Amino acid sequence: MSSRTLPLLFINLGGEMLYILDQRLRAQNIPADKAKKVMNDIITTMFNKKFLEELFKPQELYSKKALRTVFDRLAHASIMRLNQASMDKLYDLMTMAFKYQVLLCPRAKDILLVSFNHMDAIKDFVKDTPSVLSQVDETYRQLIEMYTPLSSGEFQLIRQTLLIFFQDMHIRVSIFLKDKVQNSNGRFVLPISGPVPHGTHIPGLIRMFSCNGEEVKRLQFRNGGNYTGVLREGSFEMFGERVIKLGTNMYSVSRPVETHMSGTSKNSAQKKSVNTTPNPLAKEELNMLARLMGGMEVQKPGNADSGFRVNLFATDEEEEEALISRPDEFSYDVIKIQATKNQQANAELAKIMGDFTEEAGEPCSSSANSKGDDLLAMMDGL
Repeated sequence: MSSRTLPLLFINLGGEMLYILDQRLRAQNIPADKAKKVMNDIITTMFNKKFLEELFKPQELYSKKALRTVFDRLAHASIMRLNQASMDKLYDLMTMAFKYQVLLCPRAKDILLVSFNHMDAIKDFVKDTPSVLSQVDETYRQLIEMYTPLSSGEFQLIRQTLLIFFQDMHIRVSIFLKDKVQNSNGRFVLPISGPVPHGTHIPGLIRMFSCNGEEVKRLQFRNGGNYTGVLREGSFEMFGERVIKLGTNMYSVSRPVETHMSGTSKNSAQKKSVNTTPNPLAKEELNMLARLMGGMEVQKPGNADSGFRVNLFATDEEEEEALISRPDEFSYDVIKIQATKNQQANAELAKIMGDFTEEAGEPCSSSANSKGDDLLAMMDGL
């Protein structure tokens, strides 16, 4: 598994999250000043210096639940609040959109161009806020420095790591279904026509060479598709034409977006066997998550009246129904990080515990369970 995958996964999912939230804020007629504050606060948290330092450290991907916890905290980094069903839908849309983009990339290296499309859009969201814009620009420079020197083989490893991460996620999205790029079982339909990857030739020709390297014969064959050549390669600089459109805003044209669970039911999810064997990496993953989230400076509303709720469904009734009907295997319970007396040595984790309980209005646990057992229990199933 590639240790360079996490920053690209985070930035692309974050970009998709911002697209969706921007569309919903407009659809719900949230005042422009509040909508701008939400976007600025989330982006400020995403590109916090300490947070990014942890993000860019070489590390393997961790579980979907741990990543979901990070984005749950990100989405609530401002005055906006989401109920669990809306947060579930938001995360489903984010992940399926990026999965589709990874599948469609002509070359593995084009994942970086997709990332730059997301970064370009993020910059546009904060173009009137110089302090936040400088944070985004610094991340841009880090991405260019880290990823542009990588070989095609290293990008292929990153692509395979991402596809392994997404391989069990088959959630149907109305936009994809309407455009006929997704089947009713939630699997994507990949085209067999269109532009070929940059640096390659249109298939249909076999050339044979002698031992001296001279071409001696040519054979034509039917390629089964309608292929075209790529005119130019997208820019891997901070400013430039990316050429490919993957990673741009597919919600720019307002249309309803729904998600549906595919090929599973709540009963079948409950019958699924559960592995009760403790994960030996759970403790290390929790520590990694703690370090990552320790750098997230979440803005708390000044007063109760200043916050507002965003619903990703048409009505509150639909939101409640989605929460009830969601299969267990697609549920992402909020990870409650607690620190007991034995855990006070870990100041970072204790601080995060305080942040979480302060937001939720929950008292700190004062039980004296062993550190190892508590950590494993908290990360059970991750």
